[in-house]
Amino acid sequence: MSTSLPPLTALRAFDSAARHMSFAKAAEELHVTPAALSFQIKSLEEHLGRPLFHRLNRAVELTEAGRALAPGAAEGFRTLAAAWGAARRLQDTTTLTVTAGPAFTAKWMAPRLYEFARAHPEVELRFSASLRMMDFDRDEIDVAIRFGYGPDTGLYSLPLAREWLTPVMTPEMAERFPTPESLKGAPLMHDESIDFLDPPCDWPVWFRAVGLDHAPAISARFSQADHAVDAALAGVGVALGRRALVVKDLHEGRLVAPYGVAVETQAQFRFLCAAGSENRPQIRAFREWMLREIAKTASVTAALRVIPVEAIA
Repeated sequence: MSTSLPPLTALRAFDSAARHMSFAKAAEELHVTPAALSFQIKSLEEHLGRPLFHRLNRAVELTEAGRALAPGAAEGFRTLAAAWGAARRLQDTTTLTVTAGPAFTAKWMAPRLYEFARAHPEVELRFSASLRMMDFDRDEIDVAIRFGYGPDTGLYSLPLAREWLTPVMTPEMAERFPTPESLKGAPLMHDESIDFLDPPCDWPVWFRAVGLDHAPAISARFSQADHAVDAALAGVGVALGRRALVVKDLHEGRLVAPYGVAVETQAQFRFLCAAGSENRPQIRAFREWMLREIAKTASVTAALRVIPVEAIA
């Protein structure tokens, strides 16, 4: 039995046949004749010195050796395909694939994309609005925007801005509830997507930040943060708005934060990419554009008294 690796074409034939449990289907997948595929597998078995398949009348089954080889062969080809895709993407300076959560995509990305497209017409942006954990190589993702604490082991990770929460509402509703005390009678809405924050950043915490001991009744609960913001924009109630998702509406006057007090969490939105890829031209351009856009609304944060949640008794 040889200790050297067999030819890649023979391993590829085995991997396909093991996945399909059919020489005919494997031959079709690899665009070869069944005879050619059978020859490749036979040569692999000779290289190993024992059979990998039991040949039955109208089917095949893996032998013990075949069952030992199949998982590693499949994983090896997946790894090779991902590495090849990563190497090819290094040559591509015109396409940028970004993933971000649905709320961030709707409330931060979408309203600003025209500005990036105008500044960088050479870059084709592709978006995946998802909270699913992505593999940069396997999923062919260039940049991920994620909210939380990390850690982001093995990745380039750039926190984008301090993240705070403050009551937001329409200007008309602010006239009805001019003080934090009056807010006790307002229709308050809860964004369940922040329930994972530890320490919590919820309505009771915010009321304590302004010196009120109040655990309010909630008029509406939303599983998606952007839905809570949309409800506030529609005048349905008051949302405890997260900076990244409400800052543009605050800056442009569609929403107001009348009480001037925000609660800061250590969780942040981070700009993530594979380590070593952060200076690829389109990734660098997108990162620098995001930082410029964040700076445009810095006055909103400057107008607030931002209290770290850890400092609130």
